[in-house]
Amino acid sequence: SVNSLTDDILAEAVNFEMSRNGQVFIVNPRIEGLYELEARVKALVPDARTLVAHGQLPPAELEKSIISFANHDYDVLLATTIIESGIDMPNVNTMVINNAQNFGLSELHQLRGRVGRSNRKAFCYLMVPPGQPLTPVARRRLQAIESFSELGSGIHIAMQDLDIRGAGNLLGAEQSGFIADLGYETYQRVLREAVTELKTQEFSDVLADMDNTADNPDEFVTDCAVESDLELLLPADYVPQASERISLYKELDSIERDLDLAQFKLRLEDRFGKIPHEADELLRIPPLRQTAKRLGIEKVTLKQGYMYLYFVDDNNRAYYQSPMFGRILNYLQANPRRCRLREKNKRRSMSVEKVATVAEGLSVLQCMLKMDSL
Repeated sequence: SVNSLTDDILAEAVNFEMSRNGQVFIVNPRIEGLYELEARVKALVPDARTLVAHGQLPPAELEKSIISFANHDYDVLLATTIIESGIDMPNVNTMVINNAQNFGLSELHQLRGRVGRSNRKAFCYLMVPPGQPLTPVARRRLQAIESFSELGSGIHIAMQDLDIRGAGNLLGAEQSGFIADLGYETYQRVLREAVTELKTQEFSDVLADMDNTADNPDEFVTDCAVESDLELLLPADYVPQASERISLYKELDSIERDLDLAQFKLRLEDRFGKIPHEADELLRIPPLRQTAKRLGIEKVTLKQGYMYLYFVDDNNRAYYQSPMFGRILNYLQANPRRCRLREKNKRRSMSVEKVATVAEGLSVLQCMLKMDSL
């Protein structure tokens, strides 16, 4: 039960357990409050034999104290969360958790599991400070631990813990916590980018002796943005309904494999007829983006007959020493009049002229990919 720690509740809990020859756990989150609680118990129940245990005691003394309590030399053990796991004392069937709002949900569940380990009815008191409002998260934790008290409720506690922490629905769009503000897909993208940055920059020397992963499409960039002034769209006279066009755009944006793109194209032709030029160019964006990712290109811009390729920043030394960047340099050397390498604010980019369509841009990138590395 959730309540404020009053003298009446504390005395009743200790006296009842002692009356049936049992023992009591009193848990406090901080060591400083343990001795004050011990004095309070002694004043309320003079007959109670009390013992204090916490992690700052010498190991030998702590072990001796726990063994003495297990042998029923004491009635009340006042401790921190050191009893959370590994303690099996069937004679202890009452627990008082002081300042329960400061504990995590999994901690409360583990602590509660230290009582009720025999055929006796067990009691767990969750105590909160009187007159102080609880935060919404703390209230949810206490409500969850109070609601799920039956045997086998651990899975429900775990799901509540995930929900409170912000994991939400991992298989859907319903999210909670900080992920709800960020968006699950954005969170995943940011996480992938952070891992990639660590692997290719801060820990590049550590991973240097591992298998060469330069040809892995996700090693240097996690995504490639494409900008263009070309007419790339599903025309309204081809797909009349706006909602249908939006749905198709979203589906196309998520395509990564050539097989999926081919199937998407077949379905489009089957439903709406022959694909117009603007839509056909649009369908070349996914393979363009995937090829650029393999080459370590973060952004591709197609404007005014030029294609601009933007590479990762200069801190990513592993990329500029990789065979993949070597292929790009070889293409540059083979086409010196058409290509130009530039550097601005420690960001390298390359321009390729005479690229008037997405198809031509894709062809250039595919040629780069087929070049021999340096």
